[in-house]
Amino acid sequence: MRDAWLAHLLDLLPKESVVRRAPLHITDDRLLGGLDLAATLCAGKPVVQKGLLAEINGGILIGAMAERLTAAAASRFASALDLGAVRLERDGFTQTMPARFGLIAFDESLAGEPGVPAILRERLPLRIDLDEIRHLPKDAAVNRDVVLRAREDLTKVVVSADVIQSLCVTAAALGIASLLAPLMAVRVARASAALAGRKVANDDDAIAAVRMVLAPRATVAIEAHSAEESPSQPSNDEHGTEARGSNDRQQPLENMLIEVAKACIPPRLLEALKSGGGRRSTGSNGKSGSTRSTMRRGRPVGVAVGKPGAGARVHVIETLRTAAPWQNLRRDKARPDSRRVVVRASDLRVHRVKQRSETTTIFVVDASGSSALHRFGEAKGAVELLLAECYVRRDQVALIAFSGRGAELLLPPTRSLARAKRQLADIPGGGGTPLAAAIDTAFELADGQRRRGQTVSVVLLTDGRPNLCRDGRAGREAAQSEAVAASIAVRATGIAALLIDTSPQASQFASTLAEALGARYLALPHADAQTLAAAVQVGRNFQ
Repeated sequence: MRDAWLAHLLDLLPKESVVRRAPLHITDDRLLGGLDLAATLCAGKPVVQKGLLAEINGGILIGAMAERLTAAAASRFASALDLGAVRLERDGFTQTMPARFGLIAFDESLAGEPGVPAILRERLPLRIDLDEIRHLPKDAAVNRDVVLRAREDLTKVVVSADVIQSLCVTAAALGIASLLAPLMAVRVARASAALAGRKVANDDDAIAAVRMVLAPRATVAIEAHSAEESPSQPSNDEHGTEARGSNDRQQPLENMLIEVAKACIPPRLLEALKSGGGRRSTGSNGKSGSTRSTMRRGRPVGVAVGKPGAGARVHVIETLRTAAPWQNLRRDKARPDSRRVVVRASDLRVHRVKQRSETTTIFVVDASGSSALHRFGEAKGAVELLLAECYVRRDQVALIAFSGRGAELLLPPTRSLARAKRQLADIPGGGGTPLAAAIDTAFELADGQRRRGQTVSVVLLTDGRPNLCRDGRAGREAAQSEAVAASIAVRATGIAALLIDTSPQASQFASTLAEALGARYLALPHADAQTLAAAVQVGRNFQ
């Protein structure tokens, strides 16, 4: 359906229209333009090369897998759409090149995945859900000749102040905060009028703009508006009468548009709005661990000034690009007739790559008598659900249990889900609560994993009732003091942590301990295993 829709759209464009596709990982040199290295080395002077955005001026640009665009690339597209031009300020050039183009961005994300970056999605007026289309309607009244005529008449179409005001009122009623939405709605209304052969946009064009631009952007569930609530302002525009379509309309235009918007809001969107949702999840989708820049291995992310060695590899193209503008000057000082390229140490550029580190999640489970009495079963179930989620993310997991026998590392970091479940099922409950010893054990393990270059997070499930010191002495006050001191030491290292209070009633000490630990605190006195697991997933990024 995507290919059929695209082919149908391109058939309506003039034959001479330029249509290009933008590769997903396009570089700034190719997108914006810059130094033409081959021409520069041949001519002996800097030669500028147009980028894709300037080459497509007046045409159509197609972006496949637009949901995978980086924030930097999306901002480049957004800037060109706003300005209608590309400002080239790199490689010693300062130029402004026209870049007015139509952008078609295909969102191929799955359910629950983040879609097209918001900065770009906000600037694309029309949103078409191809999943809802079974066949393309054949409209003989719309063909290439009609489109060509509409293009010629577009700038002559007048949109009255009454229509503009009504579109703005409708956008406000739908909870649309961006001013781009009503601006784009006005453009769509003008295009609708041009296609219909009208010189003035009327109510039908405003309704089309609401259906196509404003309704899909609704962020609130709108209520019925009466004429008394939204009085219509009379228009003094000379074309107002023609734009309204009739003088005896029974309700103001903005009320009519709001009713149209209510009918056109997608049902699933409205249900999500009522439930407080409406946005896609921005989860990690199987990726875990923080990213870090390195010179050795990983995904290329650019270049850096430096010399090859210690794993860094020279970037030949960027090195020559840096040296090219200086060749005339350097040849004068050397041999003027030499055809060699003079490269100096300051010109050297090396590859810079980004590597995603592995993640280790350390579960610290309170198996003491007080916890086993109330919540130990739910805590086991929650950890088992979280272990499954870590397995999907390819995280390493470790399991520490603490009770009257002390804190014990039951499972070193591993990716074996079956082994983790087996160890979890065999944890006995009972005895005192040596919380300080458990925090020390978790810190030692976390510190060792961090030294191996991994991203570490700690999930502590406890009822917040320590009563055993590190040396085995009983005493609640002393045990609490040791636990707080151990937490402060862990916080100083910057290790991400999450503390889940599993006591029947929220514990004041557990909240104090979380603050000392620098951890996110979740009090779940009436939650089952599923709720505990969901809470940890929501607080996945603890810091």
